[in-house]
Amino acid sequence: MTYNRERHHRRSIRLPGYDYAQAGAYFITICTKARLCQFGDIVAGRMVLSPFGEIVMHEWQRSAVIRAELALDVFVVMPNHLHGIVMILEDARQGADVVGAHGRAPLPGSPLHRPPRSVGSFIAGFKAAASRRINALDQTPGHAVWQRNYYEHIIRSEAELSRIRQYISENPARWSEDPENPTVVDAVREPALTYTST
Repeated sequence: MTYNRERHHRRSIRLPGYDYAQAGAYFITICTKARLCQFGDIVAGRMVLSPFGEIVMHEWQRSAVIRAELALDVFVVMPNHLHGIVMILEDARQGADVVGAHGRAPLPGSPLHRPPRSVGSFIAGFKAAASRRINALDQTPGHAVWQRNYYEHIIRSEAELSRIRQYISENPARWSEDPENPTVVDAVREPALTYTST
């Protein structure tokens, strides 16, 4: 197949010029590949995790243990996606080395480079760890668990933080209306909460 820049070029949905390594609160949504429901089921308005969902929950929680720059707030693992609030902490950024390659990130200067201790670096590490464990359990090495990107929203006020916390907490009870639910007819395939993909 011939390379076509318009068709094959990965475009960033991040806010141009914004430093995603700076301290702040971020609302994150990560979806499974093809929106497959593999993390569990909603039963009586509550999420019941599958073994894959248990792995996702564990790796999300473990992220704050292994990454000193992070604090996790409210989150929920849904059948085919995860919503969570992540805080990048100012104190942990002091004296941070932000040069060179890290983890699975491309080298600086590459259009896909993710600075260490950033939202992008955290998401890449989380996805990789959860995928490795899910694929080991399922005996499907290298199988894609997640869709290629993720959605994030920069939280700019206490009122917005409170509203997003409530949305995340109520997400299982609203599954029958959720556009991520494959049984919802004529759903727009974007996260249900209205926000810009910054």
